[in-house]
Parts: sequence; C-alpha cells; structure tokens
Amino acid sequence: MNDVAALPDHMTVVDLNGVGGPEVLALGQRAVPAPDAGEVLIKVAGVGVNGPDMMQRRGEYPPPPGASNLMGLEVSGQIVALGDGVSAWQIGDEVCALTNGGGYAQYVCVTAAHCLPVPEGVSLVDAAGLPETYFTVWSNIFLTPAQGVGGANLRSGETLLVHGGAGGIGSTAIQLGAAFGAKVFATASSAERCALCSELGAARAINYREEDFVEVLKEAGGADVILDFIGGDYIARNFKAAARDGRIVQLAFRNGAKVEVNLMPIMLKRLSLAGSTLRPRSHDQKAAIAAALRDQVWPLFGTGKLRALTDRTFPLADAAAAHELMEASGHTGKILLVP
Repeated sequence: MNDVAALPDHMTVVDLNGVGGPEVLALGQRAVPAPDAGEVLIKVAGVGVNGPDMMQRRGEYPPPPGASNLMGLEVSGQIVALGDGVSAWQIGDEVCALTNGGGYAQYVCVTAAHCLPVPEGVSLVDAAGLPETYFTVWSNIFLTPAQGVGGANLRSGETLLVHGGAGGIGSTAIQLGAAFGAKVFATASSAERCALCSELGAARAINYREEDFVEVLKEAGGADVILDFIGGDYIARNFKAAARDGRIVQLAFRNGAKVEVNLMPIMLKRLSLAGSTLRPRSHDQKAAIAAALRDQVWPLFGTGKLRALTDRTFPLADAAAAHELMEASGHTGKILLVP
C-alpha cells in the first residue's frame, strides 16, 4: 500500500444496532481499512443515501460475501492510499465511486476501476450522489443484454416513462433520457415536483394524484421503455401504458411485490419485463459501466446537459433523520451524508 501521510487508526461510522427503523442507526468506531490490491482508500466527503440502505437496515438486503456490513453504496472524496497494482489514480485525486458497502464512514476502500473523476461543474460533496443512480440508470435503460449487463436499449426518438421522476433515480433517468434524444414522460406527486421534472427535461410531467398516467401514455402512443420502482398496482398499469414491443424495467417494489396480474398483455404486445439489482453485479460488469459513463456521460456535465441534484445533506450523526426523509418520499434529488 502506498500512502502520502499517516492515517488515523480509527474512524467514525454509522453502525446498525439491530434491525428495524431509523432508530437502530448509531455512531460507532472502527479501524480505518487498508486497501487490498486493485483498491483505493477514499477519505469520504459525501455519501449517498439510497433505497438499498433502507432495505439493509430492515434486514431485507444483506451485504454480499466479503463486503462491509456498513451501509453506503456510493461516495465522493479524496484518494489517500493506493493498493498494489493501482496505476490509474494517484493519491490526492478527487473521485466519486460505487462501493460494495462501507460508505457510511470517514474512510472506505473501493475498487479502483469503480471510481470516476468528479464531473466538471459538480462539487465534491454533490458528486457523492451520482454513482449509484447513474450506474443504475445507464445499465438498465441504455445498455443491452449483449453488452453483458442487461438493459432496455433505449434509442433516440423513443418514449421513456419514468416513475418517481423527482427522486434520485427518477431525476437521473429524465436527464439522461432527454440528453440522448428520448421523449420523456415522468410521474410525480405534486405540481412542484412535476415542475422539477419538466425543468430536468421531461416533455410531459404527470401528477399521478390528478391524472392517470395510463391514459396519458395511451394517447401518446405508449411508452417504449418504462422505469419503475413502485410496483404494486403499477405493474399491471405499466402493461397498459407500454407500446408494442415495450420494455419494462423493475428496480424496486415500494408498493409491494406480490400482486395478481393478467399477463396476457405481455404476449399480445410483445412486452419484455426485466428486474435488476446493481450491488451483486460482477467486478468486471461494474468496471465496464464505469468506463462507459466516463466516456459517454460524464462529458455532458460540462456542457450543462446534466447536473447533480442534491436535496439535503446531513452529518453522519443525523443518519436516522436522513433515513426518515428518504422513507417519507418528500425529497427531490439525492439525500447525502457528510462525515
């Protein structure tokens, strides 16, 4: 391991004192980890709060073998140590990175190939909210199964329906869809959130409390690609809103995964329904996504076509409040913890 200065022996982290609600989160102390071969050690400037963190806290999403049992799947910060064999990064580089866990801490070890530079025009802290959402949206919406990571292969000129358009995943999907030439429809829960969706590039924002997105999409000819993490009754409604040969990507089930649906539309409309999780993907798959983002997406921040969208930051000591806000679904963009 190569380091530029002596590092502290211990660091502050957010521990889980059991399984349950946000009240189980508490500050703790752990040893500062040392990077293995192919890894870098990052001094964390910010860490994104994401849906999988809520699931892990509730005992529904255990970390994969060998991963840290701390939450936190994306971070930004400065590289302070290099593991053996790392040549693409230098000590002092400012990066954002997809982690396999361990982000709720002052330091975290990350695979070097899963790091990205902080994009032009984005602050170091705000960059913490980029990796999880951009890795997820890019791989699920733009890539193809032939590229080894699945995906709906959204093409320019197609119609994309994004549910929860004002949230972290949704706001990213709107921006990327619009930037790459799709006509984007988005659902949101209020006029203010719909206005944000339009500002981000949605051609049509749908207040689902006042309008039926199925009827809106039918009138528009149907959605070629639908990105959904709501589940519940949205599953059957997505079948109705999809165009022929439509591709539906299911990322989560906020309203429930166990539903009774009529599958006949899948056959009659030649629909594809796919599910996906990011954390269990292989090292090489994540590295390939990172390389594609660096080449094709990151330059768009410098042109103003993409921007980071942070709702609020919390210190590590207030991680429980951050989780409460996340579960209340009242935020726009990303929620971040700042060590």
